[in-house]
Amino acid sequence: MARTKEFDPDTALRRALELFWERGYEGTSMADLVERTGVARASLYATFGGKHDLYVKALELYAEDNAPRLLDELSNPGPVLPQVRAVVRRFAAESSSSSLRGCLVVNTAVELAARDGEAARKVEASWTNLEALLTSALVRARAQGELAADRDPRALARMLLVLMQGMRVLGRAPGGEARLRDAADQALTLLT
Repeated sequence: MARTKEFDPDTALRRALELFWERGYEGTSMADLVERTGVARASLYATFGGKHDLYVKALELYAEDNAPRLLDELSNPGPVLPQVRAVVRRFAAESSSSSLRGCLVVNTAVELAARDGEAARKVEASWTNLEALLTSALVRARAQGELAADRDPRALARMLLVLMQGMRVLGRAPGGEARLRDAADQALTLLT
Protein backbone atom coordinates (compact mmCIF):
# COMPACT_ATOMS: atom_id res chain seq x y z
CA MET A 1 0.00 0.00 0.00
CA ALA A 2 1.44 3.36 -1.05
CA ARG A 3 1.73 6.04 1.61
CA THR A 4 0.02 9.35 1.02
CA LYS A 5 1.99 12.56 1.33
CA GLU A 6 1.57 14.20 4.69
CA PHE A 7 2.24 17.66 3.27
CA ASP A 8 1.12 19.81 0.37
CA PRO A 9 3.94 19.88 -2.23
CA ASP A 10 2.72 23.21 -3.65
CA THR A 11 2.85 24.86 -0.24
CA ALA A 12 6.29 23.39 0.43
CA LEU A 13 7.55 24.63 -2.94
CA ARG A 14 6.23 28.13 -2.29
CA ARG A 15 7.93 28.19 1.12
CA ALA A 16 11.18 27.00 -0.46
CA LEU A 17 10.85 29.71 -3.12
CA GLU A 18 10.48 32.36 -0.43
CA LEU A 19 13.55 31.08 1.40
CA PHE A 20 15.70 30.89 -1.73
CA TRP A 21 14.52 34.38 -2.66
CA GLU A 22 15.51 35.73 0.77
CA ARG A 23 18.85 33.96 1.13
CA GLY A 24 19.93 32.84 -2.32
CA TYR A 25 20.96 29.36 -3.35
CA GLU A 26 24.26 29.21 -1.49
CA GLY A 27 22.82 30.86 1.61
CA THR A 28 20.12 28.22 1.96
CA SER A 29 20.89 24.81 3.43
CA MET A 30 18.77 21.68 3.38
CA ALA A 31 18.31 22.15 7.12
CA ASP A 32 16.92 25.63 6.40
CA LEU A 33 14.55 24.16 3.83
CA VAL A 34 13.37 21.48 6.25
CA GLU A 35 12.72 24.13 8.89
CA ARG A 36 10.94 26.59 6.55
CA THR A 37 8.80 24.01 4.76
CA GLY A 38 8.09 21.85 7.78
CA VAL A 39 8.80 18.82 5.60
CA ALA A 40 11.28 16.10 6.56
CA ARG A 41 14.51 15.97 4.58
CA ALA A 42 13.71 12.53 3.15
CA SER A 43 10.30 13.73 1.99
CA LEU A 44 11.81 16.79 0.32
CA TYR A 45 14.30 14.58 -1.53
CA ALA A 46 11.59 12.08 -2.50
CA THR A 47 9.28 14.81 -3.81
CA PHE A 48 11.62 17.36 -5.33
CA GLY A 49 15.04 15.75 -5.61
CA GLY A 50 18.05 17.51 -4.11
CA LYS A 51 18.47 21.14 -3.18
CA HIS A 52 19.39 22.09 -6.75
CA ASP A 53 16.29 20.40 -8.17
CA LEU A 54 14.15 22.18 -5.61
CA TYR A 55 15.77 25.50 -6.49
CA VAL A 56 15.10 25.00 -10.21
CA LYS A 57 11.45 24.13 -9.48
CA ALA A 58 11.16 27.24 -7.29
CA LEU A 59 12.66 29.37 -10.07
CA GLU A 60 10.16 27.91 -12.55
CA LEU A 61 7.30 28.71 -10.16
CA TYR A 62 8.59 32.27 -9.76
CA ALA A 63 8.61 32.73 -13.54
CA GLU A 64 5.12 31.21 -13.86
CA ASP A 65 3.82 33.59 -11.19
CA ASN A 66 5.26 36.71 -12.83
CA ALA A 67 4.78 36.19 -16.57
CA PRO A 68 0.96 36.57 -16.57
CA ARG A 69 1.17 39.96 -14.84
CA LEU A 70 3.47 41.33 -17.53
CA LEU A 71 1.34 39.86 -20.28
CA ASP A 72 -1.73 41.54 -18.78
CA GLU A 73 0.07 44.86 -18.41
CA LEU A 74 1.36 44.86 -21.98
CA SER A 75 -1.62 43.51 -23.89
CA ASN A 76 -4.47 45.84 -23.04
CA PRO A 77 -6.33 47.35 -26.00
CA GLY A 78 -5.67 50.95 -26.93
CA PRO A 79 -2.45 52.92 -26.88
CA VAL A 80 0.55 50.70 -26.15
CA LEU A 81 3.36 53.07 -25.21
CA PRO A 82 1.65 54.19 -21.98
CA GLN A 83 1.51 50.50 -20.99
CA VAL A 84 5.21 50.02 -21.73
CA ARG A 85 6.10 53.18 -19.84
CA ALA A 86 4.03 52.03 -16.86
CA VAL A 87 5.83 48.67 -16.75
CA VAL A 88 9.27 50.30 -16.90
CA ARG A 89 8.34 52.80 -14.21
CA ARG A 90 6.92 49.99 -12.05
CA PHE A 91 10.22 48.12 -12.36
CA ALA A 92 12.08 51.28 -11.29
CA ALA A 93 9.78 51.86 -8.31
CA GLU A 94 9.82 48.22 -7.20
CA SER A 95 13.57 47.97 -7.62
CA SER A 96 14.18 50.89 -5.31
CA SER A 97 11.71 49.65 -2.70
CA SER A 98 13.36 48.52 0.51
CA SER A 99 10.88 45.64 0.71
CA LEU A 100 11.99 44.07 -2.56
CA ARG A 101 14.36 41.14 -2.27
CA GLY A 102 15.40 41.65 -5.81
CA CYS A 103 14.22 39.53 -8.68
CA LEU A 104 14.82 35.81 -8.23
CA VAL A 105 15.78 35.52 -11.90
CA VAL A 106 18.34 38.33 -11.61
CA ASN A 107 19.58 36.93 -8.31
CA THR A 108 20.04 33.56 -10.02
CA ALA A 109 21.88 35.16 -12.93
CA VAL A 110 24.29 36.89 -10.56
CA GLU A 111 24.77 33.97 -8.19
CA LEU A 112 24.61 30.84 -10.35
CA ALA A 113 24.32 31.33 -14.11
CA ALA A 114 28.05 31.50 -14.82
CA ARG A 115 28.65 28.03 -13.36
CA ASP A 116 25.28 26.29 -13.53
CA GLY A 117 23.99 25.49 -17.01
CA GLU A 118 20.47 24.64 -15.91
CA ALA A 119 20.15 27.87 -13.92
CA ALA A 120 21.54 29.80 -16.90
CA ARG A 121 18.92 28.23 -19.20
CA LYS A 122 16.11 29.21 -16.81
CA VAL A 123 17.41 32.77 -16.62
CA GLU A 124 17.70 32.96 -20.41
CA ALA A 125 14.17 31.58 -20.84
CA SER A 126 12.77 34.21 -18.48
CA TRP A 127 14.62 37.03 -20.21
CA THR A 128 13.63 35.75 -23.66
CA ASN A 129 9.99 35.76 -22.55
CA LEU A 130 10.24 39.33 -21.23
CA GLU A 131 11.97 40.44 -24.44
CA ALA A 132 9.24 38.80 -26.52
CA LEU A 133 6.48 40.50 -24.52
CA LEU A 134 8.17 43.89 -24.92
CA THR A 135 8.87 43.31 -28.62
CA SER A 136 5.26 42.34 -29.27
CA ALA A 137 4.02 45.44 -27.49
CA LEU A 138 6.40 47.69 -29.41
CA VAL A 139 5.44 46.08 -32.73
CA ARG A 140 1.82 46.93 -31.89
CA ALA A 141 2.85 50.46 -30.95
CA ARG A 142 4.60 50.90 -34.29
CA ALA A 143 1.60 49.47 -36.18
CA GLN A 144 -0.68 51.93 -34.37
CA GLY A 145 1.57 54.87 -35.26
CA GLU A 146 2.78 55.46 -31.69
CA LEU A 147 6.33 54.48 -32.56
CA ALA A 148 8.14 55.80 -35.63
CA ALA A 149 8.25 53.38 -38.56
CA ASP A 150 12.06 53.40 -38.59
CA ARG A 151 12.31 52.24 -34.94
CA ASP A 152 13.35 48.62 -34.35
CA PRO A 153 10.94 47.10 -31.79
CA ARG A 154 13.25 44.18 -31.01
CA ALA A 155 16.28 46.39 -30.40
CA LEU A 156 14.20 48.71 -28.21
CA ALA A 157 12.82 45.71 -26.31
CA ARG A 158 16.36 44.46 -25.69
CA MET A 159 17.40 47.87 -24.42
CA LEU A 160 14.42 47.91 -22.05
CA LEU A 161 15.17 44.36 -20.92
CA VAL A 162 18.75 45.31 -20.04
CA LEU A 163 17.56 48.47 -18.30
CA MET A 164 14.87 46.67 -16.30
CA GLN A 165 17.12 43.84 -15.18
CA GLY A 166 19.91 46.30 -14.39
CA MET A 167 17.46 48.25 -12.24
CA ARG A 168 16.83 45.05 -10.26
CA VAL A 169 20.58 44.78 -9.57
CA LEU A 170 21.12 48.44 -8.66
CA GLY A 171 17.97 48.42 -6.57
CA ARG A 172 19.57 45.96 -4.15
CA ALA A 173 21.82 48.74 -2.84
CA PRO A 174 20.37 51.60 -0.77
CA GLY A 175 19.87 55.10 -2.09
CA GLY A 176 19.27 54.39 -5.75
CA GLU A 177 15.69 55.60 -6.14
CA ALA A 178 16.55 58.80 -8.03
CA ARG A 179 19.14 56.98 -10.14
CA LEU A 180 16.63 54.34 -11.20
CA ARG A 181 13.86 56.86 -11.87
CA ASP A 182 16.17 59.03 -13.97
CA ALA A 183 17.43 56.03 -15.94
CA ALA A 184 13.87 54.91 -16.65
CA ASP A 185 12.83 58.40 -17.72
CA GLN A 186 15.81 58.74 -20.07
CA ALA A 187 15.27 55.33 -21.62
CA LEU A 188 11.60 56.05 -22.19
CA THR A 189 12.48 59.13 -24.25
CA LEU A 190 13.71 56.67 -26.89
CA LEU A 191 10.15 55.43 -27.37
CA THR A 192 8.94 58.44 -29.31
